[in-house]
Amino acid sequence: MKSMPQVLLVDDNPADVGLAQEALAGGRHQSCISSVSDGAEAMEFLHRAGRYADAARPDLVILDLNLPKKDGRAVLAEAKGDVDLQTIPIVVFSTSRSMQDIARSYELGANCYVSKPGTLSEYFSVMQSIEAFWFGSASLPEDEKQKKGK
Repeated sequence: MKSMPQVLLVDDNPADVGLAQEALAGGRHQSCISSVSDGAEAMEFLHRAGRYADAARPDLVILDLNLPKKDGRAVLAEAKGDVDLQTIPIVVFSTSRSMQDIARSYELGANCYVSKPGTLSEYFSVMQSIEAFWFGSASLPEDEKQKKGK
């Protein structure tokens, strides 16, 4: 079993990435945080391809919807359609409060949809709540390939 939960942040806004990293670093579960800034890079990371060949499989993906190269909806659909990735929980974390975006995210397999809050204290609270739920309350599956030594 891994000692530190692995989180992949997928967001093209460096300020949001920095805030998320700071919030998670202050959380109870001391996650190991990786980040990528576009959807194509997210899929490369999830498939552990190219420069991400040695990347740890994330235990949780926190995904923005509006991304360059491949948007979050496409990342969500591809990851949830891939038998090797579909069990990784994906939390959509977006500024959008559109019911269409929320409904579509769940249709594509999102495990959770959270709208980014407007204040710094709420942002930290929400990010730490996401971490506390997924690594404190939820039961997550183990990666069978990793368990078997691939």
